[in-house]
Amino acid sequence: MIAEDVALLREGLAAILERAGHDVLAAVGDADALLAYVEHAEPDLVVTDIRMPPDFSDEGLRAAVAVRAAHPEIAIMVLSAYIADAYLADLLDNAPGGGIGYLLKDRVGHVREFLDSIDRVAEGETVVDPEVVRQLLRRRRDDGPLAALTQREREVLALMAQGRTNGSIAAELVVSEAAVRKHVGSIFAKVPIEPAADRRVSAVLAYLRESG
Repeated sequence: MIAEDVALLREGLAAILERAGHDVLAAVGDADALLAYVEHAEPDLVVTDIRMPPDFSDEGLRAAVAVRAAHPEIAIMVLSAYIADAYLADLLDNAPGGGIGYLLKDRVGHVREFLDSIDRVAEGETVVDPEVVRQLLRRRRDDGPLAALTQREREVLALMAQGRTNGSIAAELVVSEAAVRKHVGSIFAKVPIEPAADRRVSAVLAYLRESG
C-alpha cells in the first residue's frame, strides 16, 4: 500500500513498484484512507509519507504507528522529505515484527536503491537513511543510557541503526571486522538490553529512543 498526498509522486511510486513485480493494493492520499485500507486489504508492506492532509504535520507517521501497533507483522517504509522523530520510537517499540525503513525523498539517488531498500524492509530488516541517523545523533541527550559509550562506539551504533552488517561497518570505518565485533560487544555491555530481545535490535532501539 502507498500513502502519499502528491498525486504524481503517488502514481509514480505505484508504477515503479508494479514494474518491479510488486502488487500495489491501494494508493491513497491521506492517513485516514491508509488506516481504512490497511484493515480491508491487509498488505505486507506500507509506504507512507509523513506530512499529509488535513494538517500536513505528522499524520502519516502517526498512522504508521497505529498500523504497527495493530499489525506488527506489516512492514513499514516511511518515505518523506522531512525528519520527524516524535513518533519514531513508538514505531520501533512494536518490534520484533515486520521491517522498518525511513528514507528521505531527495536522497534516493536511484530507483534500484529504493527498490533494494523496499525488498530489505519487506524481509524484516531495518533500513534508515544515514542522514536521518546523523540528525538524530546530533539531537541526542547527553545524560541518557548511551552516555557511557565512547565516540567510536556511538559511530558503530549509528551504523548499526542503518541496518549495516559488521563487515559493512568495518569497511565504512576502515577497521577490522574483529575490532567492530569488540565495539559491538562493548555496546551490548553498556546499553540496557530488553530481556529476551535480540541484542542488536534492542541496542538500536535504545539509540533511536535517546536520539529522539
